[in-house]
Amino acid sequence: MTTPPAKPSSAVALKYKQGDKQEAPKVIAKGFGELANDIIQLAQQNGVLVHQDPYLSDFLATLDLGQEIPEQLYYIIAELIAFSYVLQDKIPDSWAASHGKVSKKV
Repeated sequence: MTTPPAKPSSAVALKYKQGDKQEAPKVIAKGFGELANDIIQLAQQNGVLVHQDPYLSDFLATLDLGQEIPEQLYYIIAELIAFSYVLQDKIPDSWAASHGKVSKKV
């Protein structure tokens, strides 16, 4: 029995800058195979959290560089961004002020 070739790894990098202008996260890098590995390695070297989800990655890979994520992904990407803030202990003061339940003590 022959094993089918492994699907090449893929990576998609998003950038979101919180600010006055309400823009959606944008695709800033994407690649497959060795380039994907380089993107992941560069992210990790710079303290960027990496989320592994092949289905989300496949969908995001269809977007063009510089393209904002589509509205149907806002909720899931917002959850990932919020979770990454918590993991990095970067809870914005505005969250604690608007959500009395949020505490910087974890």
